[in-house]
Amino acid sequence: MNDNKETKGISEEEISATIKELCHLILKSGDEAFIYEFFNCLFTKPELKDIANRWLLVKEIDKGTTQREIANKFAMSLCKITRGSRELNKEDSAFRKMLELLKNQ
Repeated sequence: MNDNKETKGISEEEISATIKELCHLILKSGDEAFIYEFFNCLFTKPELKDIANRWLLVKEIDKGTTQREIANKFAMSLCKITRGSRELNKEDSAFRKMLELLKNQ
């Protein structure tokens, strides 16, 4: 038996490069309606719901809503909420930066 595990699908490097490419293209487009349409093509309805829920939970954490209240409001696991909270509290948090962008609109 071979000790090397065969990997299936794309590598972490390919994932990273592809996400960076998409981010660059989204930034370059500068068209909110087009980005919305693109997201609706790229993601399924359940995936879009997941994305929306994750952003909503970050905004709720920022407002001071408890994790249990968020879990009840959005029917999501405390594990997912705790992850969002940890990310929000990291130094140089991308979540925090996005919230600041939102507040400065």
